[in-house]
Amino acid sequence: MKQITLLVTILCFTSCVSTKRFNTQIAKEHNLIELHKDIDKAYHELKKLHPKLYQYISKKDLDYKFDSLKQHINQPLKSHEFYKKLAPVIASIKQGHISVSPPFKKRTTKEKKHRKKTSFDFNKLDFEYVNSAFLISANYNKTDKEIVGSEVISVNNEPIQQIIQQSKKRFASDGYNTTFHNRIIAHHFSGMYLKYKGVVMDSICLQLKNKDSIYYKTFTRILKEKYRKKDSTITPIKKVKLTPEQRLAHRKKKRFQKKYNKQHGFIKSKKLYQRNFNFIGKDSSIAYLKIRGFHNGNYKKFYENSFKKIEAAKTNTLIIDLRNNTGGRLNEIYKLYSYLTDQEFQFVNKAESRTRIPVFKAAATGNIPLSVKFFSYLFSPILITHDLLKTSKKGNNIYYKLSSSKSNSKPNPLNFKGKIYVLINGNSFSASSILATNLHATNRATFVGEETGGGYNGTVAGIYKSVLLPNSKIKFNFGLMQIESPYKSQQIGRGIIPDIKITPTKNDRLQKIDPELEWILTKEKHNY
Repeated sequence: MKQITLLVTILCFTSCVSTKRFNTQIAKEHNLIELHKDIDKAYHELKKLHPKLYQYISKKDLDYKFDSLKQHINQPLKSHEFYKKLAPVIASIKQGHISVSPPFKKRTTKEKKHRKKTSFDFNKLDFEYVNSAFLISANYNKTDKEIVGSEVISVNNEPIQQIIQQSKKRFASDGYNTTFHNRIIAHHFSGMYLKYKGVVMDSICLQLKNKDSIYYKTFTRILKEKYRKKDSTITPIKKVKLTPEQRLAHRKKKRFQKKYNKQHGFIKSKKLYQRNFNFIGKDSSIAYLKIRGFHNGNYKKFYENSFKKIEAAKTNTLIIDLRNNTGGRLNEIYKLYSYLTDQEFQFVNKAESRTRIPVFKAAATGNIPLSVKFFSYLFSPILITHDLLKTSKKGNNIYYKLSSSKSNSKPNPLNFKGKIYVLINGNSFSASSILATNLHATNRATFVGEETGGGYNGTVAGIYKSVLLPNSKIKFNFGLMQIESPYKSQQIGRGIIPDIKITPTKNDRLQKIDPELEWILTKEKHNY
């Protein structure tokens, strides 16, 4: 027992020392030698492992950009100032899955515990950027619903347009696409603003415009309700004792809800579901799949149940809404596609990689938790063997076999044979674009909306290498696999171009009109 107590004490002390050292490191100015070493480290890691580094920029041009960066940095810089110069150079690679983040001050164990007891209502807002207007599109807080639809003029007295234009320089879409930038900066604004400022804030003031009224709204971090002191004057509500039958019914309801949440991918922070299915209209002639992401939950059961309902209702039109779906699991879109074709298919090619051990490289090297690194090395014989069995070499290229790259994949027996519409926008990215590419190339669907943010000809993603630059502590992640469908477009560096181009306006949002969906319903002569 004494040994365990001593070990815990040593670990806590080591953690405190490490936290203090890290915070000191990111607060100081780094000399030119340190900054140049970080630049060289960043470029070295990309050249070593990124499979399509020169897809959208030539080696000559990228070499020049990194060399110019070193030449133009002629004085010491703090980490965040350095980030503002490094991020645009990495963004010039034009690979949307590369993310660069400045370092943030680490908290002590005590500070972390306290922070878990708090919430920040600013993070419960959703935004949308339309017609050069930055709108609050949703508020997942229980109060202040009236601010939805308000236009953001400034954040902490800084014009929102200035924040947007500066932030756009620090990330990229896939290739030469432009719709992604405005969409994603609104979709992930809390995180974008955090990177923009380089410091965690517990208070943010928005200047808002609603119709002709301009006002200010301040968001502060507060204690969660369960940690606040109870009002002693309020008599607590006594719990009603349930009968055995009521308890049984309650347990059944709870089990059902848990199963439902898992299948639909419940998003707890927003009380929304990633996967949604319903029929539009009384006659069930149009089925509507709204998929916010391909991430959590039991997607297999969800799609099986949804397409059983479609078959039972003899529905002849299906709408798949991929707007603001930034991607997720490759296996999920592979499964979904099997319900949308009646032909044998190959969903994606084997993934191109720069290493024969990509999973091991991602799990055991770079900026990952020590616990993950420890177990990765412990099980390295299994990981490396698994990788080597999956990879093959053809010429100078290395290819990784994916479960979704089989050349003779079968359509699901419940496959839908009717008419398909797909709703897309600039936030239709990564896995969404791969699914859309397959549907577009096989003429299986009519696309409505705006060009996808993800590329038609694939993307570098799959599994990720995380790199921590040793001096500035800037972190960046990039994919280790080029994942692409067998189909290609001659428009290099562009997304899926919709058949019907519709971009919502500010007026549409204020009037709560969905012009893309309305176009389809009008086309099908079907109303709500």
